[in-house]
Amino acid sequence: MREFNEKTLTDAVIARLEGTPDPRLKEVMTSLIRHLHAFVRETKPTPQEWFAGIQFLTETGRMCDDKRQEFILTSDTLGVSMLVDFLNYGKHPGATESTVLGPFFVQGAKEIPIGGTIARAGTPGKPALVLGSVKDVQGRPLAGATVDVWQSGSDGFYDVQKTDGENLRGTLKADGKGEFWFRTVVPQYYPIPTDGPVGRMLKDTGRHPMRPGHLHFMLRAPGYRDLVTHLFTSGDPYLDSDVVFGVKESLVVEWEKVESKEEAARYRLEAPFWRVRYDFVLVREK
Repeated sequence: MREFNEKTLTDAVIARLEGTPDPRLKEVMTSLIRHLHAFVRETKPTPQEWFAGIQFLTETGRMCDDKRQEFILTSDTLGVSMLVDFLNYGKHPGATESTVLGPFFVQGAKEIPIGGTIARAGTPGKPALVLGSVKDVQGRPLAGATVDVWQSGSDGFYDVQKTDGENLRGTLKADGKGEFWFRTVVPQYYPIPTDGPVGRMLKDTGRHPMRPGHLHFMLRAPGYRDLVTHLFTSGDPYLDSDVVFGVKESLVVEWEKVESKEEAARYRLEAPFWRVRYDFVLVREK
């Protein structure tokens, strides 16, 4: 067939996939074409609107580098990242819930000992102590589990968005009882980057760019599924309107203010400081 129309074109494009050797690729591409063509039929974009969409994608790609991922930001703000998370990780009885990775994870963050700090000297913010454990759903400790943690500063930026080196991120190992603790500052709410196409999209659709205060975690142990999750700050004004839809009630934690100088000295902190504990539970690989 050499001539197509708006009714026959979709099937003609899909027919060209007949020789695709990878069945999963063929399935995904077939669905993509059907849905994309259905979207175009429904919205009937003008050539100018079509080109504006092309420009959005082009600018999004140009904003991506080893320190920033504008496509992940696009996925996050459209709810796609959380949908992928729901479909793949799901909810397991007794296990810690997952949430989005976000665009600012960095492989190979500095290793710190248990009790170390991820906050460089002079980092502004309320001094904080984070205690936790890593166990399986039967309550057995996962000794030596890897704990990656990262967060933004009180200025709303992650270290990779600045030029003064690594800060407010680190990697540590749980001890023989699956326990760990480290020092940092209490996370604050902040805006996602708005200087690119995602920021313009949010502005044009009347949305704010704010995320509630949170700590990012990635937890890994041999034989168990990697867990990517957050701990959100209770009482934060953006818990109910997180721009990336990542909040889950089970991940909201209360920071306890500790006035005791003796308790502060025990953890090499100044009083007052803020403390939180969370026990993470991983599920086995399928």
